[in-house]
Amino acid sequence: MSNIQIAVLDDYQSVASGCADWEGLDCQVTFISDPLGERSSIAQALQGFDVIVAMRERTRFDAGLLDGLPRLKLLITTGMRNASIDVDAARRNGVIVCGTRSPGHATAELAFGLIQTVARGLIAEAASVASGGWQVGLGRDLRGSRLGVIGLGRLGSQVARFGQTFGMDVVSWSENLTDERAHEVGVASVSKAELLQTSDFVTIHLRLSERTRALIGTDELRLMKPDAYLINTSRGEIVVEEALLDAVRTEAIAGAALDVFGQEPLPTDHPFRFDPRILATPHIGYVTRETYAIFYSDAVDDIRAWLDDAPTRILE
Repeated sequence: MSNIQIAVLDDYQSVASGCADWEGLDCQVTFISDPLGERSSIAQALQGFDVIVAMRERTRFDAGLLDGLPRLKLLITTGMRNASIDVDAARRNGVIVCGTRSPGHATAELAFGLIQTVARGLIAEAASVASGGWQVGLGRDLRGSRLGVIGLGRLGSQVARFGQTFGMDVVSWSENLTDERAHEVGVASVSKAELLQTSDFVTIHLRLSERTRALIGTDELRLMKPDAYLINTSRGEIVVEEALLDAVRTEAIAGAALDVFGQEPLPTDHPFRFDPRILATPHIGYVTRETYAIFYSDAVDDIRAWLDDAPTRILE
């Protein structure tokens, strides 16, 4: 076995070892299941590794951390984009950053599952049955309701088509959305204000950037209907969390379903964990066995290519 040391980070479910042929690398592989905490503890924990495999954006690799990992030579992220990696700083430190394929459909499936869950009040109904009760609420139809899709890229367009299949009236908005793109997907392009004012379910599918950070705040939430729901499976920072809590508590909107948060893992005392009108899931949009098989198999391929002095899928 070679002396190459590989760390696979944030393996929350302890499943990474079974998702790819790590043994075929003939390297020492360490699987780390727990979040590593602050930068100082991360740097200490990762000092001895030549290769690090990061799961999406769960661990932040900024310039300060990368400067403190002199042994690191290859950093792999699942997916071909990672806003938590300073690629320029990695390059300055002689670290190659590579990615993997990312199917994406799993997140779209979860987003629409969350829409169905809040529409029918499934969490409360299941909890009632588990506690010995029976029906406790009144659900609502998706057919005939309006689905507002913010961001009509790869994921947003999939969710839009799911909505169409269920007979929903689908509209979309993003800053760069063209009528041609909307027509291609078969949805109406509307203004942000109209989308928020008229949609029964608003679902977010945008990349996080300075332009989209805090895109949905108090003013935007106040435009929504009092029986409307907000769904976010994109990035937590796109929604102002304090404004969302206020909107839910004051019944400005009916509730929200969130798979992403400004701080992850979500602090144990965070209000999102306890408000019954907020359905919070632990960033599981891409957490499926099929997606993980692609992520980790590609990561192994990336390592093998690097060992052969022919790195592939390099992030620029």
